[in-house]
Parts: sequence; structure tokens; C-alpha cells
Amino acid sequence: MALLHILRYPHPSLREKAQPITVFDESITNLAKNMLETMYEAPGIGLAATQVHEAKRLLVIDVSENKDKPLYILNPQLVDKSGEIDNKEGCLSFPNIYANVTRAEQVTIKYQDLEGKEHILEADDLLAICIQHEMDHLDGKVFVDYLSLLKRNRIRKQLEKKQR
Repeated sequence: MALLHILRYPHPSLREKAQPITVFDESITNLAKNMLETMYEAPGIGLAATQVHEAKRLLVIDVSENKDKPLYILNPQLVDKSGEIDNKEGCLSFPNIYANVTRAEQVTIKYQDLEGKEHILEADDLLAICIQHEMDHLDGKVFVDYLSLLKRNRIRKQLEKKQR
């Protein structure tokens, strides 16, 4: 497996819409496994393909304490959502930046696995938050988009200062 480069905000590719996966072959499996290894190494609990410069509708997630329950989520579609939860979120594309974001507390998604088989997943709490966060990436949206313009500008200046 190989570690991939995680794009940092405000890289323009983070705003790119991911394309559906139609061929479920070894290249997709390898990408997913490399993404998982990259996410664990970062360390994080979720990573979208767009964050590693791949415009594919692919997420890897593992919210387990022991990092032993990876989820490979391809072509996710939101089926239902309910409730509301405020949570401090971070993102591997925004190192050491955290902000409160309001999301649905429970979600139901339809997705495909690495072989293309369809599944339904009902999630709540941290898993639901992570799924929504990563699905946003596939649509070119990042978590700071939920914040006020003032807070977004403050974060951008923080990141620019760190890059100097």
C-alpha cells in the first residue's frame, strides 16, 4: 500500500464534484486501501477521494476505537436524515482547525461496496457526522462552508500563516 498526498484548503480540487464509480476493479480497490492507510497515518476517521485528488465518489471511514472496522463507501446517496447535533469538527484538509458544525443526528444512506454490491446503512452520532462530512467533500463542499464569512476568513488567514 502507499500513502497518498492529502490536499490542503484552499486547493481548487477540494471544490470539484466527484464522479460516480461505474467500474469496480482492482484500481478502485487499491485506491480505497491506500486512502484507508493514508487516513490512519494522518490520523483521521474519514477521507474522501477528492481530498487525495481523485474525483471519484469514494469514502473511507473508521470511527472504531481500535481502528479495526473500516467502511468503504462508494457512490453514497442520502436516503433519510433526522434530528440535529452540534459537534466540533476537524478535517485532514484543514490541519489543526476545528469548528462547531450542526448536522443531522441520524442518517440513512444507500451505497455500494468495493465489488459494486448495494447496501443500506443507518448511522447515528459520530458515524452519521463523519458520513455527512465526507459526502460533502464529494460535492465540493467543506466543513467551513457551514460557518459565517467572518469565521471562514479567520480560518483562511490561519492556514495561510501556517503555510508561510
